[in-house]
Amino acid sequence: MVEVKVDAVRVNLMGSHRVVILKDVESERFLPIWIGQPEAEAITIHLTNTRVARPLTHDLIVNAIRELGATVRYVVVNDLREETFYARIVLRTRDGKDLSIDSRPSDAIAIAVRVGCSIYVDDDIMAQHGQEPEEEAGQESEEDLGAFKDFLGTLDLDDLDKK
Repeated sequence: MVEVKVDAVRVNLMGSHRVVILKDVESERFLPIWIGQPEAEAITIHLTNTRVARPLTHDLIVNAIRELGATVRYVVVNDLREETFYARIVLRTRDGKDLSIDSRPSDAIAIAVRVGCSIYVDDDIMAQHGQEPEEEAGQESEEDLGAFKDFLGTLDLDDLDKK
């Protein structure tokens, strides 16, 4: 399993879709997962330490898990079928048994950020669907600005102060 962290929750400007970016903690590789608006807000609310008057659904789930004497060990994005990611929430019960519960990745991540547990992606899923960042455009943009920099060098900006 590849350990990841929530790198960002972003909005698609062409619609109301959200994407959570899971970044490999040991490399620059990342996995984008499209999620719903309520789940994106649930993740973002916790990551930004926003206070809410009453417990949200994911807070309620975490409270119920704790009241039952269990702990969340970790969550894992473990499958992709028909363009839909799947996840598991792994709990440790009060009698020491591990219990694996099927979940949408967005819900599993919302719970993971609340309890501070590890988030993983299955090795095969990350190998097949993980992405590397594109090369920095900074070098190209520096070259593209060459003519503009030359032009700025020809300006007498001291004359502007005199006017």
